[in-house]
Amino acid sequence: MTQRLSGAINIAFLGLLLFVVVQLAGQDRADMVATLGNAWIGVPLALLLVIVTVHMRNGMRDTLEDYFAGRSYQLLMMLNTVFCILIALVGVASIFKLVFWG
Repeated sequence: MTQRLSGAINIAFLGLLLFVVVQLAGQDRADMVATLGNAWIGVPLALLLVIVTVHMRNGMRDTLEDYFAGRSYQLLMMLNTVFCILIALVGVASIFKLVFWG
């Protein structure tokens, strides 16, 4: 259920992501920082990153369920969860750094 919901939300955010990519095509670093530093762009992108990592975790869970069982499944799911949390934290911190501190 959460995988379908996060997938639908990802599709909704696709327009914002495409807008940002088109805006930044051919621009230099200063323009990129200015665009991503805008709270109306940066905060939704941070939210998108969190939703994408949740979707990534759920997708890997389905794959791991098919190939592993017992303790190995639990260990791999723990590693998967930690990896997804780290990706989300680093990405959101980077985006918020641009939004709030330039």
